[in-house]
Amino acid sequence: MLALVLTACGTEENNNAEASANEEQTNNAAAENEENNNADDALEEENRDHENNHSHEDDHEDNHKHDHENDHSHEENHDHENDHNHNHDHDHDHDEEDQAIYDGYFDDEQIEDRELSDWEGEWQSVYPFLMEGELDPVMEQKAEEDESMTAEEYTSYYETGYETDVDYIDIQDDTFTFYTDESEMEASYAYDGYEVLTYEAGNRGVRYIFAKDDGDEGMPEFIQFSDHAIFPTDAHHFHLYWGEDREQLLEEVTNWPTYYPAHMDEEEIREEMLAH
Repeated sequence: MLALVLTACGTEENNNAEASANEEQTNNAAAENEENNNADDALEEENRDHENNHSHEDDHEDNHKHDHENDHSHEENHDHENDHNHNHDHDHDHDEEDQAIYDGYFDDEQIEDRELSDWEGEWQSVYPFLMEGELDPVMEQKAEEDESMTAEEYTSYYETGYETDVDYIDIQDDTFTFYTDESEMEASYAYDGYEVLTYEAGNRGVRYIFAKDDGDEGMPEFIQFSDHAIFPTDAHHFHLYWGEDREQLLEEVTNWPTYYPAHMDEEEIREEMLAH
């Protein structure tokens, strides 16, 4: 009986010991799991913070890049506007200078020699258009701008100025060809310098002179151009003087046959004149 009790007590103690050991093992495992979970949570939070910081840095870089691009774009726009304004001012100054030269106001230092190629091409006299009344609007505009003369008086003035029987002129290389209703003549010419003339109004003009080299007997010894230009440029129209005496031609200021490109019709010529 005593042995059974002792045996039972021993068994109970063993069971208690095993239970205690199992409980301790379970508690240790739970603690270990909790520590692992805490570690995982901490690592996850650290990663999340790192990602947030990295995202913030990216946003900062993007914002910085965006600001830089905006600044750069602003600078480009500012530079473009400055360039545009500068070019506009430059063009405006250039236009004013061109107009002053056209009106006969310039310095001697601005004058340059020119070649006959500046006037190369086929040209027609505007005298027939004036006589047909096609240029009446031009005369009316002149009378409105300067009331010292009526439109009829301007017409009479230009009849004297434009009068010529040379209806067409062809200039190729060094050769002039004059066309009238009755004849066609040609001759070659060489550059003979320029002369500066001062007019009664105070403005000035430059005559570019060419001397006859060889050709038909009926062609003049000297031909002088006046086209409101004082350095090399392609002419859009010109006044022409011709004769046998170089110096005497320089005194001619009342008759200046005027020529425009042969391809232009009366309306185009009229509009061109009105623009000036």
